[in-house]
Formats: sequence, structure tokens, C-alpha cells
Amino acid sequence: MSDALNYLLKARPEALGHYFAFLKDAGKHLDPKTKNLISVITKVHSQTDRGLRQYLKRALREGCTSVEILDALLMAFPALGLAKIIWAVDIILAMNLPEFQDEAGASIVPTIAASTPAGTWHDVMASADVKDSEVMRTEVNGFGVFIYREKRKTSVYDSRCPHQSTDIPELALKGSTLTCPKHQWEFDVKSGDCIKKGNSPLKRLDSKVVKGRLLAFW
Repeated sequence: MSDALNYLLKARPEALGHYFAFLKDAGKHLDPKTKNLISVITKVHSQTDRGLRQYLKRALREGCTSVEILDALLMAFPALGLAKIIWAVDIILAMNLPEFQDEAGASIVPTIAASTPAGTWHDVMASADVKDSEVMRTEVNGFGVFIYREKRKTSVYDSRCPHQSTDIPELALKGSTLTCPKHQWEFDVKSGDCIKKGNSPLKRLDSKVVKGRLLAFW
């Protein structure tokens, strides 16, 4: 539990008590495995690194298998999108959990990641909808991108921060400056350069205009 939540529990126990009672009652008809799988999905959706690690371990303790957890992630694809699922798998790999390794100690997860297509061209939007000298954010099948056009040159960037793959929301944009809410790395979307705290630029995606449509490759 975070320091902030501990503080709120002490400062406003009557208010927070109702919240925790609601959470406890809301899942009383679900078995522990199902409850923890749902919690894993919600943490992936919000891209909460610490929460994902916590509930992933709980799900395993309640008897979930690695395949059940991976199936839950894949079944939630319409809500999560590929980018968030890959984000979650990267964290799972970094945790080196024995449940996700074969008898030789090798991870079983990369076989799933390796089956993901290497990349393809995606229809992002009508090129006429990209206004000159303005930054905009959009999503294509759950994959977020930032777009900036200056005269005839259009730049498309992966919306995930290069630091820890946090998906940066549109609210983090002020003018042409993008600030990652997790660790406050700042980026100039005109160039993609990191201008504060970090040292890695936004990932620029290949893009082109075909028959009035802006396409990007990932």
C-alpha cells in the first residue's frame, strides 16, 4: 500500500472505509482465481507496474497457471490493445517467475511475443485532418500515437515513453511539450527529442500519405 493511501486511511477512515468495503463486497461471488485475474487485467489497462507485479503473484498463489494468465491478457485484447499486452509481457519476463519458465529454466513467454507480426502499415486518419503546426494524439486498434505536421512534413511517434513504456495521455501535452506522468520525462513533439530528465527520444514511426490517408508502420 502506498504512503499516500496510508495517509488517507488515517486522515479520512470514514470515507476510505466505504471504498474498501465496496471492493470487498463487489467480488464476493467470484472465486479467488477469477478475482485476481480481473485485478491483473485492470492493472495492465492502467499500466500500473507495481500493481501488476502484486496481483500477478497473488493470482499465481491462488492457483492460476501461466497459460491462464496469458489467456486472460489475450482475451482482454479488445480493451487492452497490443501495446499494453506487450508492456505486461515485458514486465512478466523481467520478473523471472518460475511459473513462466520451462524445465530448463528458459522463459516460455517469448514464444508468444515472437509470434506477433513484425509490423505492418496502419491507416491512422485522413491526412487533411492533421492540422499544420499542431500536435494531436489518436489511437489505432489500441495503439497510441502522437502526430505533428509542419507544412508537408508529418511526424508520427509511439505514445509510449521510452523510459518504462508508460502510455502518455493527451492530457500530458502542453503546446508541443509532452510530459510523461510517471517520471516527468519531457519531450519536444516537433522533433521527438527528450528535453528534460531523460536521454532517449520518442520512438518515431515510419509514415506516409497514400490517397489522402496518413499511414504509419509498427
